[in-house]
Amino acid sequence: MNAYEFLNLGQSKKPRRSGLTMMLDKGLGSRSLDDLLNTSADYIDFAKFGWGTSAVINRDLIINKTSRYQAAGIMPYPGGTLLEVSALKGKVDRFLKESRELGFTAIEVSDGSTEITKEERAKIIKKSREAGFYVISEVGKKNPILDHDLSISERLELIKSDLAYGSNYVLIEAREAGKDIGIYDADGNIIEDELEQLSSLGISKLIFEAPLKKQQAELILKFGSQINLGNIASDEVVSLETLRQGLRGDTIILLH
Repeated sequence: MNAYEFLNLGQSKKPRRSGLTMMLDKGLGSRSLDDLLNTSADYIDFAKFGWGTSAVINRDLIINKTSRYQAAGIMPYPGGTLLEVSALKGKVDRFLKESRELGFTAIEVSDGSTEITKEERAKIIKKSREAGFYVISEVGKKNPILDHDLSISERLELIKSDLAYGSNYVLIEAREAGKDIGIYDADGNIIEDELEQLSSLGISKLIFEAPLKKQQAELILKFGSQINLGNIASDEVVSLETLRQGLRGDTIILLH
């Protein structure tokens, strides 16, 4: 039982369909994972093994971590960079097989660091679904110059295409810094016009990467506590939940 339950803050229970939180696992060890799950398991829906960390960490540790995430009702998945490298080397099938053996239950399909044709992207999404994976695709480039070249109409078309081919959710790229990428300017402020256009299709199937507190607060105030947010640092999961519940000055208006 949570403390202050009499406040009736309306915390949603897992598995959730909205108000999802994707946490970025940057290489947590066993003890750190213990602490994380003790404090934050109820508030995490996806654990993304960021970048290529799952390729450089001991295999047994990865299996141990993925099993513990799953037991806590959290879906673990490797970052999209590894799939991009696998696609470049023509080894997507082997990548999916190894991901399954490591205990990952979701796959991220992206082309943030490479170029993958729309046809190949669609094929990988379908193949991942057929292999039994939950699929989260990502829209955006990790290089700000290349990302700026993507028009809103191109992003919208890619979102629609990914969902049509089987993506469960589409992640809006912002990287770990949350600046000068996607819907954020060089200072990490939301570019309102771009956000409005991207959300024109609806937000229920979108996950906005929002690593900075001000981004989290603004998106919650704009769309409500059920907005899906990603790239949340492991030590900021609980603080994000307090924003969702309107327990901080930034979002307390939600209680009214």
